[in-house]
Amino acid sequence: MSRYQGLSISFARTRCGRALLHGMCLVRGRNLRWHLDGIVRELFSRPPARAQRSHGSDSQNLAAALVLGALLTAVGATSTAASTEATTFTLLPVATVDGHGVFLHQIAGIGGLESGAANIRIASAPVFGRATTMTRDQVKAALQVSHPELNPVPWSGAESVRITRRGRSWSEGDMRDLLATTLQNELIKDRGELELRLARPWSPVTVPDEPLTMKILDLPASGVSQHFILRFELLTGSDRLGPWQAVAQARIMKRILVAASSTRRGQSLSEADLLVERRDVLPLREPLEESALRNGSLEFIETVAAGQPILARSVRMRPVVQRGAIVDGLVRDGSLQINMKVEVLADGLPGQMVRVRNPKTKREFYAKVQDEQTVLISL
Repeated sequence: MSRYQGLSISFARTRCGRALLHGMCLVRGRNLRWHLDGIVRELFSRPPARAQRSHGSDSQNLAAALVLGALLTAVGATSTAASTEATTFTLLPVATVDGHGVFLHQIAGIGGLESGAANIRIASAPVFGRATTMTRDQVKAALQVSHPELNPVPWSGAESVRITRRGRSWSEGDMRDLLATTLQNELIKDRGELELRLARPWSPVTVPDEPLTMKILDLPASGVSQHFILRFELLTGSDRLGPWQAVAQARIMKRILVAASSTRRGQSLSEADLLVERRDVLPLREPLEESALRNGSLEFIETVAAGQPILARSVRMRPVVQRGAIVDGLVRDGSLQINMKVEVLADGLPGQMVRVRNPKTKREFYAKVQDEQTVLISL
């Protein structure tokens, strides 16, 4: 036995030597859990009393730290090398992308790389309708800047890749639905439910296979009507498509009040024979909705024929004071208050100014209606 063999055997019998042997087996990838437990046991468990007397605790801890650091470095290097060696990139001849950009997994076949690591942005997406070409060297240069650890990965496949944007056909139904949704949200809002029909056929066009937003460029001054022409364009990311022109026919459907039988002047709305129907309110001016039935103070001021919609101009709030009625008129001046009887010269609602007259002096005043029996006279 040589001197160096004796030193090796002596070192292997120490705790640090045994930990190093476990580490060498760990790097080789065999029985990982058992060897990891052995490293922890040899380096960090309490040694026997004899060993404590023969070796200083400081030197032993220092040696343990050095050995552990060397082992972790060796394991990490081996793992990285194995991962890099197992990874391969195969450049595709053609690829389609969306507006978010060009990613590694879209232009190359990847082997031995996690899916999250493969989601690496290489470049910006081309403008829709145009193609761009990237060579293998350009792709590798982009990876060298963003992910230099992938530089040793071997490449194969095509010498360059032709990149285009992913598209789809945009039919007449797609155009009509998006146009109706845009007009509903921006113009119609709560006036009713917009129903749209195109007066001219629409030829399908190719658009990006991405979420689209429509922007109205030109609309008649009257807004959405039964027949109208408008211009619009499509937006997706930084791309603008169009403009296009469309001729449309519109209806705005809403549940409104309709007279089931003829009404009479002065009749209360709640007492009239009414129906609730879903009708086109676009040609109507301020039709009454179903919620108006809950207002018990409305009355008709004109006759409405059976089958006709009830409009806002056909009803009014029922006055609390009637023309010709005698009510209390209050005149207030600081702490002074005068009460007199006056004649109302016009129907009035609460808070409304009406003309009143003193029956004795025949003098007329303006007064604010307080309630059914009282008005506040202004001098």
